[in-house]
Amino acid sequence: MKSRILSVLILFFASVSYAYSQERVTLSGTISNKSNTETLIGVSIYIPEAKVGLTTNSYGFYSTTLPKGNYTIILTYVGYDRLEESITLTENTKRNFGMTESSKTLDEVIIKNNTPQANIRKPEMSTNKLSIATIKKMPAVLGEVDILKSILQLPGVTNAQEGATGFNVRGGSVDGNLVLLDEAVVYNTSHLFGFFSVFNADVIKDLKLYKGGIPANFGGRISSVLDIYQKEGNNKAYHVNAGIGLVSSRLLVEGPIVKDKSSFVVAGRGSYAHLFLKMANEPNSAYFYDLNTKFNYKLNDKNNVFVSGYFGNDNLNFNNSFINTYGNKLFNLRWNHIFSNKIFSNASAIYSDYDYQIKIKTIGLDWKAEVKNYNFKYDFKHYVSNNLTLNYGINTIYYNFNPGTIKPYGTASAINPDQLAKKYAYENAAYISADQRLSDKLSVNYGLRYSNFQRVGAQEVYTYANDQPVIYNKEFHIYEEADPTGTANYKKNKKIASFDNLEPRVALAYSLNNDNAIKASYNRMSQYVHLISNTASATPLDIWAPSDKYLKPEILDQVALGYFHNFKDGRYSLETETFYKKIKNKADYIDGADLLGIDAIERVLLNGEARAYGLELMLKKNTGKLTGWVSYTLSKAQQRTPGRNADEPGINNGEWYRANYDKLHNLSVTGAYSVSPKWSFGAILTFQTGKAATFPNGKYLYQGVTVANYGARNGNSLSAYHRLDVSATYTPKPNKKEGWQGEWNFSIYNLYNRNNAASYSFRQKEETGRSETRRISIFGIVPSIAYNVKF
Repeated sequence: MKSRILSVLILFFASVSYAYSQERVTLSGTISNKSNTETLIGVSIYIPEAKVGLTTNSYGFYSTTLPKGNYTIILTYVGYDRLEESITLTENTKRNFGMTESSKTLDEVIIKNNTPQANIRKPEMSTNKLSIATIKKMPAVLGEVDILKSILQLPGVTNAQEGATGFNVRGGSVDGNLVLLDEAVVYNTSHLFGFFSVFNADVIKDLKLYKGGIPANFGGRISSVLDIYQKEGNNKAYHVNAGIGLVSSRLLVEGPIVKDKSSFVVAGRGSYAHLFLKMANEPNSAYFYDLNTKFNYKLNDKNNVFVSGYFGNDNLNFNNSFINTYGNKLFNLRWNHIFSNKIFSNASAIYSDYDYQIKIKTIGLDWKAEVKNYNFKYDFKHYVSNNLTLNYGINTIYYNFNPGTIKPYGTASAINPDQLAKKYAYENAAYISADQRLSDKLSVNYGLRYSNFQRVGAQEVYTYANDQPVIYNKEFHIYEEADPTGTANYKKNKKIASFDNLEPRVALAYSLNNDNAIKASYNRMSQYVHLISNTASATPLDIWAPSDKYLKPEILDQVALGYFHNFKDGRYSLETETFYKKIKNKADYIDGADLLGIDAIERVLLNGEARAYGLELMLKKNTGKLTGWVSYTLSKAQQRTPGRNADEPGINNGEWYRANYDKLHNLSVTGAYSVSPKWSFGAILTFQTGKAATFPNGKYLYQGVTVANYGARNGNSLSAYHRLDVSATYTPKPNKKEGWQGEWNFSIYNLYNRNNAASYSFRQKEETGRSETRRISIFGIVPSIAYNVKF
C-alpha cells in the first residue's frame, strides 16, 4: 500500500514538474558594449510584464525564467543609453544584447533614465559601486585619474595620512582589506607614498567596494572587499589610449587577436620625475612602473578562457642611504563555462607575489621580505527561479611567507644571507549563499562560509617557558621579549596549528515603496594573515605573517542598519547607515617593539580586542550639469589589550584607546560640473579629524640626557586634515568619434597649500638645550598638466 502511494506521489510531482516546464521557459545570455563586445557587469534588467528585475554577473551573464509570452526587456547601465526591446518567448532562448555608450550632448534637459541612484529592492548594503565614467570626472592629480582616491571620498573610507599606503574602512586596519584585481590578491595598493594607486584607470572596467554585508563568496579579511575587474579588450578593432603628464605617462593598446572571438589589452605606466632630479644633481629619487595585460578567447557559446596579469614596482632612493623597493606580481588563468541556461561557472588558477626590500646604509642593512600565494577557486551561479539564485563554490590557497632575507648593505647577491624562518600555510573554504525575493517588498541574501587554516612545516618553531613568548617584568613594569627555551622541528607539511571557523552572512531589504527602503545586515568573517608593520619604528617594515599558536586569527562580527531614499524622480538619493563591529584576537605591539631582525614576531605581540561604530551619510545628485555627492562619517575605532592575569596591566593599563586609524569626523564634498561639451570641471573638498598619536607629557634627566616621558597610548591627535583639489578638462573636438581624439587636463592638488601634518617629531635643540616640536608635512600645493589621447 505504501509503495503504491509513493508511486502515485512520484507520478504526480513528475507530471506537475513536466507541466510547469512546459509552461515556463528560460531567457539567458550576455550583455556587452555594442562597439567592442566588452561584457558589462551589473546591468539592470527589468521586465515590466512579469515585474521581474535582475542584474548581470561579473562576466555579463544573466538568466531568468518566465511563462511563455510576449515581453519587453528594458536594460539600463550608468554611462550607456537605455535599451528597450520586445521579445516573444516560446522556448528556452539565448539572447545577447549590445548596449551603446551614451553620447548625449549636454543641454538644459534633465536625463531621468539610467541614473546611479540607490538600489532600493536589492538586499545589498554597505556597498559602493563607482563607474569609471564617474571616476574620470573627479580631479586628476598630476594628470592621473586614481581609483583609490575616488573611494576615499566615500563614507566610512579614509587613509591614515598623506604618504601612507592603502586605505582604512570603518575603523579597520589596512591589512583587513581584501583587494582583488581580476580575482588575484593585491597586497600593496600604492605607488610613491600613496600619491598614486597601482590601478591604471584606463584598463579598469568595474569596481565595487563592500564595507559590510559581505557575500559568502568572499573571505580571508575582516574590514572590506574591493573587487576590481580589468577590461577584456576590443575584439572588433584596434584602439590606443595614451596620456602624457609632468610626472608620469601611460599607454594602452587593445584589439582583436581573432576578430569577434579573441582580444587583448596591454597597458603600461611609468614615472620619470627621477630623471629630472638626476639632471639637477638631486641625490633623492622616486619612481614606479606597472604593466597590465589581459587576453581572452571564446572557444564556443559555452566556454571562454581569460588570461590576465599585473606587474608593478616602486623604487624610493634617499641619497643611497635609505632605499625602499616593493612590487606586486599577479597572474590569473580563468575558464568560464555555461553548464545550462541556469548554471554559470568560473574556475580560476591564481598566483600573487608581493616583495618588499629596504636598504639602510647607516646600519648596514639589506632586508627583503616576500609573500606568495597559489590560489584555486571554482564558483557557480545557479539561477533556480526569478525569486531564487544560488551561489556556491570552493577555494584553496597555499601561502609561502619569507619574513626576511638579510645581508650587509652593499654586498653582492652571491654572499650567503641570513635567512629568517620561512613560513607556510593552507587556507581552504567552501560556501553557499542565496539571493531570494520573499515578497514584492522583502528580499534577503543569506549564506554560510566554512574556512579552515593550517600552519604547516617545514620549520623550526621556538618554544617558551609557560608557553609565553612575551613576559612581564614586574620590577620595571614593562613587557619584554622572552628567551626561547628550545625549538620544535616540524617537517614539510606537518601541521603546526589549525583553525576552523563558520562564517554566517545575512542581509535583507524591505521596500516601503518604490523610493524608500530599510536594510539590515550581519556578517562574521575570519582573517588568518596579518600585516606586521610598526610605523613607529625607526625602520618601518612591511611583512606579512600567518596565524599560528601565538598570533591568533582575527574574528569579526559586524551589524549594520540603513535607510535608503530616492527622490525627485531619482535625481537625488540619500543613503544612511549605522554600524557596529567587534574583533577578537586583535594583535597589539608591546611598548618599544622593534621588528628589525626579529625571527619570532610573537615575542613583541599580545592578543587583544577591537571595536568600531559609527554613522554614515551620503547625499548624491545624480543628473544634470552638476553631479556629485556629499559624504560624512561620524565614527570611533578603539582597541584594548588587557593583562593576561591579575598581575599584568596589559597595554595602556588594559583600557580602551584610539586605534591608529581612528578619525571622529570625515567629510568629503565631490562635484563635477560640465559647462559645455568642451569644458568640464571637478573639485574635491576633504576634511578629517587628525589621526591618533602619542605625545610626550613631560621629560626627565637620565645620566645627563633629557628623555621624553610619553603619556597614554594614542591619547593625542595630529591637527585636523583638510585640503581642496580642483581640475579642469578641455576637449577641443568633443563630437569627434573616430581618429585622433585628444583632451587637456589641468589640476591642482591642495589648492590653498595646506601643510597637513603627517607626523610630529620631538627633540632637544643642541644650541639651547630646549625641547622643540616639529610638524612634518609631505605635500603642499601640486599643480599639473596632462594631455590624453585615444585613437
